[in-house]
Amino acid sequence: MKFLKTCFEFYLNSSIHVALAVYALMRITELYFNLPYQDKLNYFIFFSTITGYNFVKYAGVARLHHRSLTNNLKVIQIFSLFAFIAMLYYAYALPLKLMLYFLPFGVLTLLYAVPFLSGFEKNLRQVSHLKNVVIAFVWAGTTVIIPLIFAEKDLNTSAFLYMLQRFVIVLALILPFDIRDLNFDTISLQTIPQRIGVEKTKKLGLTLLIFSLILEYLIPIGESFKTPYMLFVFVTIIFLMRSKTKQNKYYSSFWVEAIPIFWWLSVLIFQKIQ
Repeated sequence: MKFLKTCFEFYLNSSIHVALAVYALMRITELYFNLPYQDKLNYFIFFSTITGYNFVKYAGVARLHHRSLTNNLKVIQIFSLFAFIAMLYYAYALPLKLMLYFLPFGVLTLLYAVPFLSGFEKNLRQVSHLKNVVIAFVWAGTTVIIPLIFAEKDLNTSAFLYMLQRFVIVLALILPFDIRDLNFDTISLQTIPQRIGVEKTKKLGLTLLIFSLILEYLIPIGESFKTPYMLFVFVTIIFLMRSKTKQNKYYSSFWVEAIPIFWWLSVLIFQKIQ
């Protein structure tokens, strides 16, 4: 049992879980727009997510405590190195033009962790009101625009509506994390719960999800996608409304993060039965 718990903790702490969530969103985009399975791109984004998230989470810790790193963190560092090598391998297999489109999202991820403002003391995460916007924009661009460009599809109105919907979805999914971290985030971050309180944050999330439902019916897609999306919104609302500052350890980091995976599996199931 202890071994299984250790493996589960590594699965979460090494960002494999969040990378699977991003992978799921990529697969949903491919299904929505009837794109072929783009294995090299999907694996590149998967390993990029692991590399990027672990850099954001652990770069500062490693720099300050490099001589006293715990064994777990050392293992994550080694794992991140292999993920980085895999990312480079799949990047090499992709067209250079696509990498140029991906570059802005990569730079934003880098600047999210590396201080470059106010005399190199602040990064994008520490800029008031910007944290959630950066995360949602990177996720939306990476999981919608990049696959469409790779498949040489036109970036038409449907594509941008879908990117807007994905942006709104990610904003809503971030809110349970912000509520969890309310007592730990510095006041200068000015997160949404810090500014408007927990209850109004939940109402904002509900509004975002309702707006995303409206967008779902504006995007010309097959009926087989609408029921899974309604299930996704319903589950997200439940987790959002039950969010609190004192959460179970895995409430956000596992369950909320798993909602995109649930959505992807729901789409696959409904396509099988229809």
